[in-house]
Amino acid sequence: MSGVTAEKLTKTYLKIRDERAKLSAEFKEKDSTLSRQLDRVKQGLLDYCNAHGVESVRTSEGLFYRSTKQRFWTNDWEKMHAFIMEHGVPELLEKRLNQTNFKQFLEENPESKPEGLNIDSEYSIAVRKK
Repeated sequence: MSGVTAEKLTKTYLKIRDERAKLSAEFKEKDSTLSRQLDRVKQGLLDYCNAHGVESVRTSEGLFYRSTKQRFWTNDWEKMHAFIMEHGVPELLEKRLNQTNFKQFLEENPESKPEGLNIDSEYSIAVRKK
């Protein structure tokens, strides 16, 4: 980008970022409206299933069915950890590192890096209006 000034690049960056923010806000507003409408329609389909005692319905427009979705969580990580250790089921946990805590650990213990640890670093640019 030879010949382009830092001022022009900064101005262009801010203009593009502002336009993206405007488009994003418009999208979120429209999407929120559609999402609420879709939730009402889904509730109507669930009500239909309940009223007729069925799990699925085929119509000329398509098929709809209900299913059970479960989520699991704990309010007591200490007891959950003890439970997992007692039953030898570490697979109940997800395999991922807490990025913030791991970064802090490495900053405080630069000589302690476990085998198999991969670190990916890249520069990024932040721009603020004056």
